[in-house]
Amino acid sequence: MDHAFPLRVYYEDTDFGGVVYYANYLKFIERGRSEWLRDLGLDQKALKSEAGLVFAVRRVVADYLRPAQFDDALVVHTRLATLGGARLDLQQEVRRDGVVLFTADVTLVCMSLQGKATRLPDALRAAFA
Repeated sequence: MDHAFPLRVYYEDTDFGGVVYYANYLKFIERGRSEWLRDLGLDQKALKSEAGLVFAVRRVVADYLRPAQFDDALVVHTRLATLGGARLDLQQEVRRDGVVLFTADVTLVCMSLQGKATRLPDALRAAFA
């Protein structure tokens, strides 16, 4: 499943030249992941308060291919690549008019509030299936 999350580049997202500051792509893909989980019916706030589980980013491999600029309409695409015992491997892209500007391979780990990797509960696995 390819999830699409639209966003607009605001002035605050750019550097002096009006180009998106490199670190803001990480914020963009974070928003895309959060909305992907929400659209799957997963309430991260409830997951934390009721099950004591959170997702943490373990690894990001990013490629900056083309610059986005102030006022661009972008779309963050998120796709589950693999599902492990306690981890999710995602592929994410930021596109403008269908052109890929940024790609990232992201590994998320399901963790307890004590910071220990925890196997994904069956209900979560079902949501990702």
